[in-house]
Amino acid sequence: MNSSWLDHIDSPSDLRKLTLEQLPDLASEIRQFIIDIIAIKEGHLGASLGVVELTIALHYVFKTPDDLLVWDVGHQAYGHKILTGRKNAFHSNRQLGGLSGFPKRTESPYDTFGVGHSSTAISAALGMALASALDGQFDRQHIAVVGDASIASGMAFEALNHAGVTKTNLLVILNDNAIGIDPSVGALKEYFTKRAHPDAFEDQSNLFEALNFHYSGPVDGHDLAGLIDHLTRLKAITGPKVLHVVTKKGKGLPLAEKHQVTYHAPGKFNPKTGELMAKADVLLPPKYQDVFGHTLVSLAKDNNAIIGITPAMPTGSSLRYMMDAFPERAIDVGIAEQHAVTLAGGLATQGKIVFCAIYATFFQRAYDQLIHDICLQNLPVVFCLDRAGLVGEDGPTHHGVFDLSSMRLIPNLTIFVPRNEMELRHIMYTAQLGLDGPIAIRYPRGRGTNLKWELPFECLKIGQNKTLKKGDDLAVISTGPVADAVATAIASIDDPSRVGHYDWRFLKPLDRALLHEICRGYKTIVTVEDGALIGGLGSSVAEFLAQEQYQNKLVSLGVPDEFIPHGTIDQLKSICGFDHHHILKTIQNLL
Repeated sequence: MNSSWLDHIDSPSDLRKLTLEQLPDLASEIRQFIIDIIAIKEGHLGASLGVVELTIALHYVFKTPDDLLVWDVGHQAYGHKILTGRKNAFHSNRQLGGLSGFPKRTESPYDTFGVGHSSTAISAALGMALASALDGQFDRQHIAVVGDASIASGMAFEALNHAGVTKTNLLVILNDNAIGIDPSVGALKEYFTKRAHPDAFEDQSNLFEALNFHYSGPVDGHDLAGLIDHLTRLKAITGPKVLHVVTKKGKGLPLAEKHQVTYHAPGKFNPKTGELMAKADVLLPPKYQDVFGHTLVSLAKDNNAIIGITPAMPTGSSLRYMMDAFPERAIDVGIAEQHAVTLAGGLATQGKIVFCAIYATFFQRAYDQLIHDICLQNLPVVFCLDRAGLVGEDGPTHHGVFDLSSMRLIPNLTIFVPRNEMELRHIMYTAQLGLDGPIAIRYPRGRGTNLKWELPFECLKIGQNKTLKKGDDLAVISTGPVADAVATAIASIDDPSRVGHYDWRFLKPLDRALLHEICRGYKTIVTVEDGALIGGLGSSVAEFLAQEQYQNKLVSLGVPDEFIPHGTIDQLKSICGFDHHHILKTIQNLL
């Protein structure tokens, strides 16, 4: 194999100078390039390996960036970045100041739409296609690459429904690999599987043709010559089109092909063998999501009314433990956050105790359902919001920093932020005993701090917060695990007795009694939160001070009014100003 092809490609125009016979070697080079860097730097591996040939074919046939290419979700776009002028910077992927792990409009003209959440590509590409038609650019092509898990989402169907009555040059590439992060679920997945195996497909009705799309496929997504033929043919067909492409996630790395869930984002691994790097044999506290998963199983053993729901994140949220233990009482609804929330509401009306586990950033997608279907009817659904706060290298599309602000204004909703993994267990136990209305429990990505987390359950009093330490001059009110950084900072000052510390585990209902006590006992109050400052903990204290006409000095630390970039969690907390060092400096300056 001539190893020089990739060395000479800095843009798709360079790619188009290669012959068809040279492209398979280029595909092998790109695949190895991705493997070698992600093995060391970490990132999303399997999805990008699965679309190398498709990526080459798209840029080879279409005149990008004049023709507009939109990647759904975007964690499969590494090959796209490598071919569009970012090859030499790819080692900085997902690092502070480096390339984004997802397509980003400010990063390259080839990134036509910013993505990170699923099922947006068809809507965006259709909008672009309609704009081109209005501008008289009838030859311009618009391509949306959508996975079989993403296309099952309601938003994707809304876009298909609209596109089918237009005459736009819209091409939807259905990248069918039967998996998102976890295996795809639902009737539509079964439909695609049958189409991919026509010998077992008796009903020849076609969903896309019923929606007025010209349908082609299924085709082999790793056959470069075949892909190029199909794409070239489809360029000449007017109106909305679908090309059904069957690929294998993790293609080219045997272990990634075999263990597709693990190798979606595997961490560091051996680039030659694919074997995951062995981690030090050190006993570590569990991840918060594992505490959730194990606790749910423990509670479900004694409470037959408990049901778990997740929208396509059984492994990430650790609902997988519930699925294994009680498969009939654990539901993966696919990428359908809106449906997950209202489904939980329906179950709750019938006396079921529903734990609905959703990443905080994805919970944004079901905001109307939270208000209209749950809180307005005061249904006692338990929302467990994983990956809350700053999440690190996945960046602004995945930071869960808007949840506290957006939820705090909704009537009937209790909001709980556990300081540690034991508090998470206690509130889950309390919730399943029976609540008068809905509750949202938000906890961060990563591990807790305590090896002895499986202590006996305690029933918490709703709305009652906790005094961790009393002081003389200044009070720090923190919410969630950031309390550890606060405690470290307080211990570092010359006279720790001057500073009190309060755990604001219930953001709502407001613990007015304890706030009165704090306002009367301290001249200065500092709030610290891993969330947006506007509307969050600090805002709630400021509102209370104004309502009660207190004159205390208030300083609030948290996420400022901007989208926070990607980087390590420690780097981002420092940028936002609520890491241990900034907390310490703030306290020292105020004393």
